[in-house]
Amino acid sequence: MAHQSNEDEILAIAQKYFDALYEGDASSFQEMFHPLARLFCFTDGTTPVILSVDEYLEIVRARISPASKSDPRRDEVISLEIPTPTTAHLRVREILFQKSFTDELTLAKTGDGWRIVSKVWHFTLE
Repeated sequence: MAHQSNEDEILAIAQKYFDALYEGDASSFQEMFHPLARLFCFTDGTTPVILSVDEYLEIVRARISPASKSDPRRDEVISLEIPTPTTAHLRVREILFQKSFTDELTLAKTGDGWRIVSKVWHFTLE
């Protein structure tokens, strides 16, 4: 039963994550990410993008949300693994800003519930 509960909680985070991306909701991201989380992108293979949560939230706050432009929305959970009672791996895909993103999210179960502790993403142009 605990496994199903964890799965339901993590899938709820995935939905909240998709909503926050589409709506540009920095507050929701702040709730989902552990304050010490790191975000990484190595798409171009030469210059990695490495961000703190605060740096990422500034980017989210500064950009025009897909929702405000009525952009079509496409997002999906590709896979979810819960290998231990306190760790989980969530692979998701979304299309935003004319790019197809694949995000690898690592979550940890903290005293405040499940939180994203790292995000590694790759994108291709749509």
